[in-house]
Amino acid sequence: MSAEATNPATPGPVTGPAARWRARIDLRRLGRAALLGPATRDRLPDAISHVVEAHRAHHPDADRDILRRAYVLAESSHRGQMRKSGEPYITHPLAVTLILAELGAETTTLTASLLHDTVEDTDVTLDQVREQFGEEVRFLVDGVTKLEKVDYGAAAEPETFRKMLVATGNDVRVMSIKLADRLHNMRTLGVMRPEKQARIAKVTRDVLIPLAERLGVQALKTELEDLVFAILHPEEYEHTRELIVDNASRADDPLAEIADEVRGVLRDADIQAEVVIRPRHFVSVHRVSRKRGRLRGADFGRLLVLVNEDADCYGVLGELHTCLTPVVSEFKDFIAVPKFNLYQSLHTAVARGDGQVAEVLIRTHQMHKVAEAGVVALANPYAPPTEESADGEREDPTRPGWLSRLLDWQEAAPDPDTFWSTLREDLAQDREITVFRPDGGTLGLPEGATCVDAAYEQYGEDAHACIGARVNGRLATLSTVLRDGDTVQLLMGQDPASEPSREWLEHAHTPAARIAIQRWIATHPSQEEPHEVEERDPAPRSAVEAPAADGPAARPGTADVLVDPPGATVRLAGCCTPVPPDDITGFAVRGGVVTVHRVGCAAVARMKDARRAEVDVRWGDTTECRVTLFAESFGRPHLLADLTEAMALEGAEIVSATVEPPTQQRVRHTYTVQLPDAALLPALMRAMRNVPGVYDVSRAQTTGV
Repeated sequence: MSAEATNPATPGPVTGPAARWRARIDLRRLGRAALLGPATRDRLPDAISHVVEAHRAHHPDADRDILRRAYVLAESSHRGQMRKSGEPYITHPLAVTLILAELGAETTTLTASLLHDTVEDTDVTLDQVREQFGEEVRFLVDGVTKLEKVDYGAAAEPETFRKMLVATGNDVRVMSIKLADRLHNMRTLGVMRPEKQARIAKVTRDVLIPLAERLGVQALKTELEDLVFAILHPEEYEHTRELIVDNASRADDPLAEIADEVRGVLRDADIQAEVVIRPRHFVSVHRVSRKRGRLRGADFGRLLVLVNEDADCYGVLGELHTCLTPVVSEFKDFIAVPKFNLYQSLHTAVARGDGQVAEVLIRTHQMHKVAEAGVVALANPYAPPTEESADGEREDPTRPGWLSRLLDWQEAAPDPDTFWSTLREDLAQDREITVFRPDGGTLGLPEGATCVDAAYEQYGEDAHACIGARVNGRLATLSTVLRDGDTVQLLMGQDPASEPSREWLEHAHTPAARIAIQRWIATHPSQEEPHEVEERDPAPRSAVEAPAADGPAARPGTADVLVDPPGATVRLAGCCTPVPPDDITGFAVRGGVVTVHRVGCAAVARMKDARRAEVDVRWGDTTECRVTLFAESFGRPHLLADLTEAMALEGAEIVSATVEPPTQQRVRHTYTVQLPDAALLPALMRAMRNVPGVYDVSRAQTTGV
């Protein structure tokens, strides 16, 4: 069964302590009402009445009969089933539905929520759900049921998340029900063993909380964060609780005083606004205390100013900055530039004479609704269209752009592990930056993103043709890390056969960039295929080859590779040009030759698929190496002299160099260099990239000259 446990765990507010207390009282009421059984046919059961009340607060004309019928079916189906706390099982779907009703979910979502465990845990079938409530409810119940069957074990993580994402993408309301289901189960983890509590909390932290953030459901996200915090970090949680309790016992409240002052300013300006104090939740207080050290009274909450119109938001901002002392560095405009999860608000801060600083959020009532409930409170995706995009297609508010991109990524990823590893990095990003395009558009990127990420965010797989960038008007390498507020102009080549550099993977931080590049690499194998390697005559030896351990001494200027089949000739593969300290593996091919590849080389997977014998190889003591590098640049006078000088300063001996004729202002250089120590290679490549006009440097994918 999806409901895991019983007694309420440590508190985690949705909207404050009063809401937590009310949630516990409601849970007890649900238990008593459910024990009495359903009411007569036309009378609303007591257990569902408060759900309907919360629902009609957001949707006054909602049809309550469908909720009554769904409750009657759920209660009769679950009758006799008990939670581990001893409460009737029906209290769980009721509590989940109440969470969604208070967030403003529409009737179909609430109906599916009441029934979300019936198909999994009772004799009710999906056909019965369709017959009584329609195809839409059946679809949602089926989606939640499939999520309940997903294995959250570590080994299953990639496939788990892929299934969750596909279910979410088909209808985001499926994930809304799942998040509310997890919240209620997290509230009631008290009877679980500590190790199971920790396991559930870690999955919640790593997967569900980031999804709640991206769906914009802040009310669920903040409470889930607090519940996870209490389980995984009990000592820090207790310390934070003591800070909050101590602050609440203070006689003076500087935040309340600042709120009164703000009300007076807005009243004098004849601006209709509601000013309320928003206490920080536990995790937020913990983060602020780590950032600022000793906390002051105003640090335990923020002021929320609610107005009716967008223009009023800027009117409030102007009055506050005129009549109070603004902290300019704290200002952010998420109305003009909304966050990726639909969040809109103005952020600022004002200071008192005694140094107390109050953060202020300014938004309309509608913005506040979306900020709290995200896609849960927006619209039924199957309702008649109300908005159209520029191309005439309906805008679906329940499927934001980032979610569509995730679905594209999971389809494009070469394998589930690649998708999972890149996506977990993205989910772990706490902060986002906004960069501007010359045409006035914006790009939302994670902190630490580079021009490579910006290219794939803007152009998708067409970014393979990117040849450079200008950041704030100046030429920059594609590896340049972007900052919040930068203006980025991406320079695109015209060659339709353009290909990305494998070196770009080192600078790609977003799933869009990493998966697109990896997909291209997987579908464009290197020029030296496995069957070509084994057919090639091993003599004469190239400059990148090295003998086996029991063979003649290593050639001067090459890295030494040790191998276990005695007498074998060792060849360093030209497709990936391994050098120390790369992780390497070997494969036996014809003619007594062992080819050595980097572990991450695409040829390794093909060799394994072809059941080639894998050979243990390792680097020997010799660290000298010869490697071929490609440099791509814009054409300019003296570029070759500047580039070769930079290479010489890094200790590289240039064995050969080739500069191709310029094509569309792009110049391609090929250098074979000898290094006294392979460890110098990264520094050499960085030095080459730092030469003005050079926008990319990569290891060769074919053998050196």
